Amino acid sequence: MKNLEILIKEHFGELSNEEVSIIRSYFCEEKLQKNDFFTQPDKICDKLSFVKSGILRVYALSDGKEITQWISTENFLLTEVMGFFFDQPNRWTIQALTATELLTITKTNYLKLCKTFPKWNVIEKRLILKCFGMLEDRVFSHLSMTAEERYDLYFEQNKELFNQVPLQYIASVLGMTAETLSRIRKRQHQNS
Repeated sequence: MKNLEILIKEHFGELSNEEVSIIRSYFCEEKLQKNDFFTQPDKICDKLSFVKSGILRVYALSDGKEITQWISTENFLLTEVMGFFFDQPNRWTIQALTATELLTITKTNYLKLCKTFPKWNVIEKRLILKCFGMLEDRVFSHLSMTAEERYDLYFEQNKELFNQVPLQYIASVLGMTAETLSRIRKRQHQNS
């Protein structure tokens, strides 16, 4: 994992060392074992975390089928947005696929940080816009790329996951069946 201070600066913008220390003081260490839940449906998520190490899967059930929305790895932020920001029941289950280490801020501490550190509003806006941009990129790729192009892009950005995560989860993230992913992978290997 990158140093937390570097991560904070990457996610939240240019900050002084003192400002980074203030933000860092609101986060605590958290560990999850493989298969532990970060959040579950119908509860309200009360934490936001940096993933120090490990892999987590964000998924939901739809018509009895698990749909993987995201696979979170180190150096990413993680929460259930509707629960954490809007106090609504979680739509997503977030589960550790490996032993995981997190730096976590609780909702209570998050609200305290908002009150005691006025610059937080600007930082939070930057963070939300960055997340929105990632979401736009993901939607655009699903609308404009073929399944094979989505696979190529995801593989290029996340090679390490293909040996660590069940392929049906990756297929789901890419909006395809496991069989389609298998055919694409087979073609890729034949062409290389």
